[in-house]
Amino acid sequence: MNDAPVTRLWGKRVSFALLVCLILFFHLLPLDTTPRRWVGPDILLAMACAWSVRRPEYVPVLALAGLFLLADFLLQRPPGLWALMALLACENLKSRARGLRDGSFAGEWLSVCIAIAGVAVAYRVGLIITMVDPPPLGLSLFEMVMTMLFYPLVAAVTHGIMGVRKAAPGDPEPGGRRI
Repeated sequence: MNDAPVTRLWGKRVSFALLVCLILFFHLLPLDTTPRRWVGPDILLAMACAWSVRRPEYVPVLALAGLFLLADFLLQRPPGLWALMALLACENLKSRARGLRDGSFAGEWLSVCIAIAGVAVAYRVGLIITMVDPPPLGLSLFEMVMTMLFYPLVAAVTHGIMGVRKAAPGDPEPGGRRI
């Protein structure tokens, strides 16, 4: 029996988890101690969306939930709120991955932008409902737009460097079936 597809699958799953840990490491570095008037893109969300669209089997739901929850704890966000919103967006993108696979990159980008906007709005509404002070609206909007604008770069790095490409119609799935 050929174990190459299974080894590749688990290798990609482990590499995704390591990349998330690396991103979180750089988030936690005290590079700037003064209050900021701008915020960078959420690379973690963009990467999770890219992997969910391109190869849903590389990012199982439990791994995404655990890694997003870890990010909530380490980044001192309300535990589980952002994780739930991001997980729902990634699972929605996974369910539509076959349709997005056959379309252009513009369609994929639009779908991911809608998912990112949905996460940002739902997170903000969740913070307001639970009476937690939300971050300034300008910073939230700026982060959302920056994440949307950085998605093509994240998708290019995911495709070119990490080798996470859209599944072709004849590619084998982990179970040995053909897509």
